[in-house]
Amino acid sequence: MGSLTTPPKLLVVDFNNEELRPGTITWESTCKEIRHAFENHGCFIALYDKISPQLQKSIFQDNSQQLFELPLEKKVLNISEKPYHGYVGQISFLPNHEAFGIDYATTSQGIQTFSNLMWPQGNDSFCESSLMFSKMVAELDNKVVRLLFESYGIVKNCESYLESTTYLLRYLKYNTPKTKETSMVFPPHTDKTFTTILYQNHISGLEVQTRDLQWITLEFPPSSFAVMAGEALRGWSNDRVLTPIHKVIMDINGSETRYTMGLFTFLKDDKIIEVAEELIDEEHPLKFKPFAHLDLIKFFDTEHGRRSQNLVEDFCGV
Repeated sequence: MGSLTTPPKLLVVDFNNEELRPGTITWESTCKEIRHAFENHGCFIALYDKISPQLQKSIFQDNSQQLFELPLEKKVLNISEKPYHGYVGQISFLPNHEAFGIDYATTSQGIQTFSNLMWPQGNDSFCESSLMFSKMVAELDNKVVRLLFESYGIVKNCESYLESTTYLLRYLKYNTPKTKETSMVFPPHTDKTFTTILYQNHISGLEVQTRDLQWITLEFPPSSFAVMAGEALRGWSNDRVLTPIHKVIMDINGSETRYTMGLFTFLKDDKIIEVAEELIDEEHPLKFKPFAHLDLIKFFDTEHGRRSQNLVEDFCGV
């Protein structure tokens, strides 16, 4: 019989630490820790106390409930030319999940465009709190990206990447399963983003699979976020970073709804993602050809892409 192994603990990084700034010992050690976490688990937990109790209430109670209580004919107006950027719901094999997508969520125009579709009469409080949340979480994402680029010694590419980033804000809802057959409310999948940052209410359920195929249930301490690598980051890193498979499991005896906010990062259409020369060596020969992020998502939206067990390699492998 094999010995039972203890599930690994995810890295927890305190982004409230004032010492965490470029040039400090704390910054240097955090660079290494984040790189290790991304390469082995594909994710880590960030402590980040910028979301006030008032803002938390606005997004999880006021905004989420208003959104998901809208009539279906309103919800389906949330469409996008980009696959998986709009409303997701009413899917037979995902009966307990719904989500909205707000593109360009760190801009007033992006939030307002979405709000005008849902509430033509206006909804200022929704716009203000959604924009505030997106901007604060984007600041966290920027710091994560700087740490990661620096950990690989390619700081020179960081600014052009950040300037090319767009943010998709998703309001996500997971209901407790009504049947006893399965507790899984969202099946195992990877994100097609560069990075994903998730913030949940008090109902947990997110599980990730590490490189050694162990499942970890993510525990969110107060004021914390899950930071996760997407398929585009795996491509950028020349296959060093793990894109973690993750799923949502809920207690079939529970009665409360799980609400999550996700900030998903993508690269603008004219930005080509390519492996930096610093990431190519004898141990890590070039694995992927340069690609546009939207093309990767469009490939996933094909039958071949959805069936792929190795998305980036099937899309742009050398």
